[in-house]
Amino acid sequence: MKTFALAGNPNCGKTTLFNALTGATAHVGNWPGVTVDKREGVYKGGNENVNIVDLPGIYSLSPYTPEEVISRNYILDEHPYGIINIVDATNLERNLYLTTQLLEMDVPVIVALNMMDEVEKSGDKIEVKSLENALGVPVVEISALKSKGIKQLMDRAVAMSAERKGTTVLKGVLEKQLETACAFYQSEEIKSPLFHAVKLLENDELELERKGAKQAFEKAVAGKDLEAVIADERYKYISSNLAHVKVKKAGKGVLTKSDRIDRVLTHRIWAIPIFIVILFCIFHITFSEDFLYVGAWAGLGGGLPALDDLGLSEGLAAFVGIFYDGAVFSPGVILFNVFDTVFGLITDGVGGAIHTEWLSGLVSDGILGGLFAVLGFLPQILLLFLFFSILEDTGYMARIAFVLDRIFRRFGLSGRAFMPMIMGFGCSVPAMINTRTLADEKERTATVRVIPFFSCGAKLPILVAIAGGIVTYFGVSNADLITYGMYILGVCAAVVCVLLMRNTTLKGETPPFIMELPAYHWPSFKNLMLHLWDKTKHFVKKAFTIIFVSTVIIWLFSHLSWNWRYLPDEQMQDSILASVGMFVQPVFTPLGFGSQLGKFGWVFAVAALTGLIAKENVVATFGTLGACLISMGAAITGSADEILADEEGITAAIAMIEATGISIPALIAFIAFNMTTIPCFAACATAKAELPKGKFKWTVLFWLLSSYIICAAVYTIGYRWWTLFIWLAVVAVITTFIALRNLGKFDIISIFKRNKKGEE
Repeated sequence: MKTFALAGNPNCGKTTLFNALTGATAHVGNWPGVTVDKREGVYKGGNENVNIVDLPGIYSLSPYTPEEVISRNYILDEHPYGIINIVDATNLERNLYLTTQLLEMDVPVIVALNMMDEVEKSGDKIEVKSLENALGVPVVEISALKSKGIKQLMDRAVAMSAERKGTTVLKGVLEKQLETACAFYQSEEIKSPLFHAVKLLENDELELERKGAKQAFEKAVAGKDLEAVIADERYKYISSNLAHVKVKKAGKGVLTKSDRIDRVLTHRIWAIPIFIVILFCIFHITFSEDFLYVGAWAGLGGGLPALDDLGLSEGLAAFVGIFYDGAVFSPGVILFNVFDTVFGLITDGVGGAIHTEWLSGLVSDGILGGLFAVLGFLPQILLLFLFFSILEDTGYMARIAFVLDRIFRRFGLSGRAFMPMIMGFGCSVPAMINTRTLADEKERTATVRVIPFFSCGAKLPILVAIAGGIVTYFGVSNADLITYGMYILGVCAAVVCVLLMRNTTLKGETPPFIMELPAYHWPSFKNLMLHLWDKTKHFVKKAFTIIFVSTVIIWLFSHLSWNWRYLPDEQMQDSILASVGMFVQPVFTPLGFGSQLGKFGWVFAVAALTGLIAKENVVATFGTLGACLISMGAAITGSADEILADEEGITAAIAMIEATGISIPALIAFIAFNMTTIPCFAACATAKAELPKGKFKWTVLFWLLSSYIICAAVYTIGYRWWTLFIWLAVVAVITTFIALRNLGKFDIISIFKRNKKGEE
């Protein structure tokens, strides 16, 4: 099978083309030895299947980042049949810089001119034949977003000859130096000698590691610094010989559509408020049970009556209840209710078919209760992912990084660090991997540490279950407002912590933030669906592996004594799980869900501990233990069957609230703790791999201390509002200390040394 490597700049549409080519055949792993995504798939649109490898987005083939080294080594060592070089046609000159480097390899190259629809829309024109003749390789017009020109691209790629000698644009300037360097590589029988020779002239560190390369380098360059000369010559060649192929529309000078939109969305004053409003709208659509008051529209004064007051038959009421109960539910809640109905039917059928007590409890409470409590969140998680994917694919998230750079830079942090933070809303693992784009090691460390504060999809069930329990049981606020508020709390905590680190233990130079803002465009429906499908597979796989095992273990330990005797629900207080929960419960007392709770207060401690394995376990634990609490009469709301049929986990949360007497501030603190403490095992493993040696143990300590302090503040302020002034005073003291320390006016070590010297 022929293999083609996709190579191109970041934001050139490479990932979009990869998804269009491979579709459901794509799979993601890691490159050997590094935790950077390796994406492969199969293109089946031609006469023969073709393997596609998506290389990381790069600007050059110099060894400055892991992505550049990976791309370079793959092409040189794995010998793909050819390279598909994706070029952003709207930024032709900048993208062709990488093309001139790829042409120096002895590998067939085909150029895919992407975003040609945007070029045509702007009135510009690219003379493709002229560009093809100038480069000496095939050039094909495509629009990856609209899947146009892709078949023609692959047909020409497959038809290319497998043999090609590298060419360079530098021969006229550095011909003698290149001949000397090439002679060395040819004598060593190394493939792509021209590419290696150019890199040697650039004083490339990877080339200098080769035996005899230093002598060849000294002979070729004769003490000159040629790296800047080579870069300059590439751009001169592009502007003189290639740039003319793009003909701009006569009389152009008006602002583009993207420029006009940016006047609003990147405004110095309104950019951040607009972003906050957009986030609120996303959460309102996803979580609100009061999405739309149709009564107000119908001119009915106070609105329509509650569902119970409509006098509907049982079957009709169940159907209407999916969409409405005095107000129309949000799309996210409607999807929740649909899943609730389906899972309820499954639970009733399975529960009624098993008559053995312990087996019925294991299957219904342990397995179905835990799994359904987690799987029920899948529609809402995917809806949230969909909105974030739309914001990213349209180019808006790149603008937010640009806007935040103006604020962050004053505190020692670049806007580039916000990009992996935003990815944390999806999953902490790829977000931490993405920190490799940050040049400064200290900035990278600080960013990795705060990424878990950006609540991933796994934490969403905790937010919804507790928020729903608060709204239903205490009759206050709205679930979407609580959920939105907790997301904002996580973001604010992340920003404060990273700025604190960048001004104390991880203080360093703020690297420059250079980023090309892509033009706004409509996201591809196909790519969005592929993205959601990947998330669905990941979530379901996790539910039927880690979560499945965890729920079974939780049920077993809640029904076994220390002498391994089976205990019914009413004796759960004597179980192994209860003993462990009671032992660690006092630790959480300052956070509101410790020793001050009632007889069954240990259930919150157990839920927090199981969440360290996987955050989905928290709600799975709610489902399992909540059903047991109702069965033993510790809670009065609902029934065990209702808990198992309630995929949101809200009924289970209410049962735990009733059984423990926990307060609203403590429940909010419980959410905050699970949002900010040690992330799941997978994220911990990724953090350990990405952080410098010796930093992981301090990172774990940071997660524990920061979550404890944040939750203590949330609980104490919520319980006694006047403690806010105490916390503000502490913050003021810390801020003053940092400011004086950074000004050099307060240094404990220097003061200690001066005092010691005075004593001597």
